[in-house]
Amino acid sequence: MASPTLSPDSSSQEALSAPTCSPTSDSENLSPDELELLAKLEEQNRLLEADSKSMRSMNGSRRNSGSSLVSSSSASSNLSHLEEDTWILWGRIANEWEEWRRRKEKLLKELIRKGIPHHFRAIVWQLLCSATDMPVKNQYSELLKMSSPCEKLIRRDIARTYPEHEFFKGQDSLGQEVLFNVMKAYSLVDREVGYCQGSAFIVGLLLMQMPEEEAFCVFVRLMQEYRLRELFKPSMAELGLCIYQFEYMLQEQLPDLNTHFRSQSFHTSMYASSWFLTLFLTTFPLPVATRVFDIFMYEGLEIVFRVGLALLQVNQTELMQLDMEGMSQYFQRVIPRQFDSCPDKLILKAYQVKYNPKKMKRLEKEYAAMKSKEMEEQIEIKRLRTENRLLKQRIETLEKESAALADRLIQGQVTRAQEAEENYVIKRELAVVRQQCSSAAEDLQKAQSTIRQLQEQQDNPRLTEDFVAHLETELEQSRLRETETLGALREMQDKVLDMEKRNSSLPDENNVARLQEELKALKVREGEAVASARELKLQLQELSDTWQAHLSRGGRWKESPRKLVLGELQDELMSVRLREAQALAEGRELRQRVVELETQDHIHRNLLNRVEAERAALQEKLQYLAAQNKGLQTQLSESRRKQAEAECKSKEEVMAVRLREADSMAAVAEMRQRIAELEIQVRLLKGPPPFEDPLAFDGLGLARHLDEDSLPSSDEELLGVGVGAALQDSLYPLSPRDARFFRRLERPAKDSEGSSDSDADELAAPYSQGLDN
Repeated sequence: MASPTLSPDSSSQEALSAPTCSPTSDSENLSPDELELLAKLEEQNRLLEADSKSMRSMNGSRRNSGSSLVSSSSASSNLSHLEEDTWILWGRIANEWEEWRRRKEKLLKELIRKGIPHHFRAIVWQLLCSATDMPVKNQYSELLKMSSPCEKLIRRDIARTYPEHEFFKGQDSLGQEVLFNVMKAYSLVDREVGYCQGSAFIVGLLLMQMPEEEAFCVFVRLMQEYRLRELFKPSMAELGLCIYQFEYMLQEQLPDLNTHFRSQSFHTSMYASSWFLTLFLTTFPLPVATRVFDIFMYEGLEIVFRVGLALLQVNQTELMQLDMEGMSQYFQRVIPRQFDSCPDKLILKAYQVKYNPKKMKRLEKEYAAMKSKEMEEQIEIKRLRTENRLLKQRIETLEKESAALADRLIQGQVTRAQEAEENYVIKRELAVVRQQCSSAAEDLQKAQSTIRQLQEQQDNPRLTEDFVAHLETELEQSRLRETETLGALREMQDKVLDMEKRNSSLPDENNVARLQEELKALKVREGEAVASARELKLQLQELSDTWQAHLSRGGRWKESPRKLVLGELQDELMSVRLREAQALAEGRELRQRVVELETQDHIHRNLLNRVEAERAALQEKLQYLAAQNKGLQTQLSESRRKQAEAECKSKEEVMAVRLREADSMAAVAEMRQRIAELEIQVRLLKGPPPFEDPLAFDGLGLARHLDEDSLPSSDEELLGVGVGAALQDSLYPLSPRDARFFRRLERPAKDSEGSSDSDADELAAPYSQGLDN
């Protein structure tokens, strides 16, 4: 790549070099003075071109003839005059810029098209884009102190920007440093754009001509006023518009080449994107690219369209004979070096291209409408995809629910069989418990009848304490058995209620059969839908194979235009039919999905109705059970109250029986004591016996000599010496328990008050101990 830092001679040669053709259409409206100035410049350019040719021929042949020396000296003198005139002219333009922009705009345009001198480019570019006094220039030093999120990207791409140029060669070179500063500062000023690949080449060209602060201001102005900001936005919407306009111009002016590009699938964006993003800075060498950039600074992106189409016009014949890979190599290797020696030919070809600004505006509106429609279609497609995804999720959920429902049905049948078996076992246990309850009730009735008999026989003096204790023990045991039986009965009733609830929660056989029929119908419809979808896919595959076979024939570009148009119409018809078949297949598939979803929705509605009916039945049953439970609670409370009353009454009756028994025993003891006293008095009245040994009177030992003072004076004293006890034991042999009872009765009474209470307590104690045992 040639160096952009030109010497004074080369820069003057480049600046003053002009095409040898006639002036463009804009020069027809110039004044006579301006035309004379242009003619003088053209004459100087011709002399300069002739001089350069003679210098090249002299260097090639290495001849030092006198004529060549004369020609060289004359060329050098002409060159010095031309350089001096150019400096004077552009110096006057720079000093009188506003006047030239207002009054001599056409002449200024022609001069710019012929090339701006290297030494005047910096000031002229700033004047062209009005970047001389910008407020952002004062912020540049502050922006460099800040950090940008794009710094890593900028550092990565700097080494790939003009890698062969001396100014940017080397990792820590001055050119790379100032390029990094400008790109970083702009990424902070315009955070929406930030940094985009391709913009570094434009900034690098500016840095070759001016300091970094001025280059930053010019770049900001280019981004704001020359549509570059829209090109470098993340969406790159402006680039799409430029490609669309360029394709229209290509189709209108080079239809054969456009057809060849389409047949080879060689899209416009594959070769033209870098033209618009870098303004040919990565395509041409710097001298040629700088000439294009001069015109861009004055006329905008129009020169990019012109130059791009001119390149295609010049190389149309060669491109028509290449395939896609060959065309890619041609654009990379051949086209960039075609105009190295004479960039004026490229500019001349560019301004021979037809460019209609009104058509470009119309195309811009069409592109905006097309993009808006595409955006709406994308939104609709996105919505349909979202709905499709939701429908798929719904289908998966319904399939899972259907599988779970089938599992529940099977599990319900198994559980129902198990619970039926458990119910049978519980019923048997309940029958056993009821039998035990009936036997306990019979025992209770027998005990109650025994109690009644005891009450009737309470005046019988032969009723002993053992019999009463035995009856009480049997009574307590009967009550314990009754309590256990009632507890077991309640437990069995709870189990029965639980089993009835679980049994009612299971679906009945009719619902199970209905659900199985619905499941079979659903599977049949699913199979039909799958078969229909397969048929549609086969039809679509046949159409696609036909379409591919049709496309594989190719080679239509060699046929006549009418056949080409007919072939294109057939291709479009086949594409439309293919899309129509795809749309029909998708629509049929979606309708089948809708039918399946409606069927499943109907099934689930029926299921919900059945569940709702079951819930209502369970609610009614719950209310009935609550009322029944309330009644049972009331009955239980009443039964407990009656049981408590019966227990109190029974205790009172037992206590009364015990008191009567104690009275009877006391009367019997008193009668026995009286009999013993009478017998003793009878013996005493008969006189003392003639012997001194003790007498044995039924086991009763008496003293031989008794004084009258030693005789007991009362029944209590007689009982106190134990005579009554010995007499009782000999006359009425008792059990040890009855003996203990009578010994308590023989204790001397302390006083008459409270005797009945103490006797009752003493009588009640052994019976209570017997009950406890």
